[in-house]
Amino acid sequence: MYAQRTTIAPTPAPALLGYLAVHLLGLAVLVPWTHLRGHGVWPLLAGSWDSEWYAGIAGRGYAGLRSLAFFPLQPLLVRGADHALPGAVPSPATLGLLLAVAASFVAAWGIFAVGNHLHGRRTGTLLAVLWGAHPVALVQWMGYTESLFTALAAWTLYAVLTGRWLTAATLACLAGLTRPTGIAVAAAVMAAACFGSNADSDIGSGRTHRTLAAGLLAPFGWFCYVGWVSLCLGRWDGYLAVQRRWDNAWDGGASTLREMRGLLMYSAEPPLFPVLVTGVLVASAVLWVLCAVGRQPLPLLVFSAVILLIVLGTDGVYFPRARFLLPAFPLLLPVAVALARARVSTAVLVVGGAALFSAYVGGHMTLVWPGAP
Repeated sequence: MYAQRTTIAPTPAPALLGYLAVHLLGLAVLVPWTHLRGHGVWPLLAGSWDSEWYAGIAGRGYAGLRSLAFFPLQPLLVRGADHALPGAVPSPATLGLLLAVAASFVAAWGIFAVGNHLHGRRTGTLLAVLWGAHPVALVQWMGYTESLFTALAAWTLYAVLTGRWLTAATLACLAGLTRPTGIAVAAAVMAAACFGSNADSDIGSGRTHRTLAAGLLAPFGWFCYVGWVSLCLGRWDGYLAVQRRWDNAWDGGASTLREMRGLLMYSAEPPLFPVLVTGVLVASAVLWVLCAVGRQPLPLLVFSAVILLIVLGTDGVYFPRARFLLPAFPLLLPVAVALARARVSTAVLVVGGAALFSAYVGGHMTLVWPGAP
């Protein structure tokens, strides 16, 4: 059973400094590489691929069926900042990037809080730094929503673990307005409300009205946006119809297995980035089993499981799936726990190697790989 602690450490500074150091290493690799390729770093991070969609929604609102696939919280925050600071920032794309970077530190703090609560400061610090050294961690500092979503998810899970049910419900609602996988955050809160969360305040107290209210309110944000899309399109499956325009549909994992088989068994020279994505998917599934065997608290298990089911079980474009798994930070807990118990030299070697590999992958996926991260 995972040990339970009652308070967060006074300061997350070591975790945040370690997280910053990992990303600065990534930039130290990316910046010269970008200039060698004749690109600018800022446009690459702020205005490419999905970043353009979010910036467009923030600036002009939803226009066209395909734009409805993008949930509204990030564009709303960018638009609000633009109105609050008129002329201070040149473009919605720049605001989106600044929001992502700021949210990444809030996410690292929340990840540290969860790890510290369960296993102590060292594990919490390593968990946050490992999240920053994820193979596709550069996305955390791009104009995407992974950082914002992870921040909301991490603090929701921490609120559940410490029995702050209304806070958990509020954050889960916001997460549900951020990404389609926001339903995973709601599912974690609902599961904890129904079956227990291992939260300190719940021991011996049973379910309370706040607990039940949190379980009912948690998916409200997600259902509001999905319901609004259905009303806009005049059909009950409106959001599913939008996803089908992006060639995304649930197929139980058949397309995922087909892509893996093609890359690993039939391709003579498989591209590096899809092979890396395959490795992340397989490793994530194995790590979830380790989390379950290690009796990770229920809300964390449910959160990671739902994200894995969505990412592995949905048809569509294959190569962004490593990015889609970025918010599932509880999968890294077994690694963080093992490193916390290892020698300092071993932990430094593993984390340093992961950071170097992440720095290389960040450059490769944005400058060499022709598709979206």
